[in-house]
Amino acid sequence: MHAREAAGRGDAGRARGGPGRAGRRARGPDEVSVRVGGSGVLAVNKAAGATSFDVVALVRRRLHVRRVGHAGTLDPAATGVLPVLIGEATKLTPYLMDQDKEYVATVRFGLTTDTHDTEGRVLSEVTVSRLERRDLEEASRPFVGRIKQIPPMYSAVHHEGRRLYELAREGIEVDREPREVVVHSIAVDEVAPPRATLRVVCGKGTYVRVLAADLGAALGYGGAVECLVRCRVGPFHLADAIPWADVVSAEPAVLWSRVTPPESALAGWQGVTLDERAAVAFGHGQAVEVRAPARGEGGSSVRVHDVTGTLIGVGVITEDGRRVKPVRILHADRPGTRILPA
Repeated sequence: MHAREAAGRGDAGRARGGPGRAGRRARGPDEVSVRVGGSGVLAVNKAAGATSFDVVALVRRRLHVRRVGHAGTLDPAATGVLPVLIGEATKLTPYLMDQDKEYVATVRFGLTTDTHDTEGRVLSEVTVSRLERRDLEEASRPFVGRIKQIPPMYSAVHHEGRRLYELAREGIEVDREPREVVVHSIAVDEVAPPRATLRVVCGKGTYVRVLAADLGAALGYGGAVECLVRCRVGPFHLADAIPWADVVSAEPAVLWSRVTPPESALAGWQGVTLDERAAVAFGHGQAVEVRAPARGEGGSSVRVHDVTGTLIGVGVITEDGRRVKPVRILHADRPGTRILPA
């Protein structure tokens, strides 16, 4: 059927009082057709100077999506992995934030600042001409395991409805309660006085800047982070993160091609698959039976998939080990296309 004939039939339908069949609008010379919607995780290699909010705002704008969030604030001066969750995958944010992180920090010893990094106001400075690896390793041991940390004033922690960094910028300092954090390991990669490069693997809420300051204090001359790179957040590694320049300038289709499925945020979790009937019941908030051998220990969290392999939620195995109870339910968030200005 020719285009003119098709248009004529549509007009005829409208003339008879029917709605006709509106065809898809043709794309203009200054417009592009882009994928919109869908869910997943985009691991971004954040550039120095950009805030975590800047990253979220840019991804939202470049991918033409509304529901976007990140899995753990990264300091503006720091670089490295910032997982950005899109669409229904944003429901998995707390689970990804709870996973371990790995950092490489270059620490300048002999320097203390009000921000615990070299961006801040200098409080003290001494010459450190001798810095031994064994001294660093010995001094770092008390900071491995479950430790108490006082959040820095220049942080996103809330105090009476305001961020600490907002108060700090106004010259206000408040008392902060120590928080328990977990540091799995501190490895000394390189020593070049007065600097040393440390590799830190830690849990949620750990401030590497505070570790550097506390380690410097333990050595007797203070320390501040000069360079901080986040190499990993859970299963997302720096080598797999999309460069910041691509987030800024690449075509939306290229960015979407780097978005991994929602379940990538839960890599390493046990997964269970439900048949069609059980999947519907699970989606309605009901605990459903889990067939062997997919049963887990009571209280353990699992990924829940339907028979197509699509992630439909997060569940908890009941104490008897026979059923899975919904905790988070993910709904279908299918991608589509939209014509937008180029």
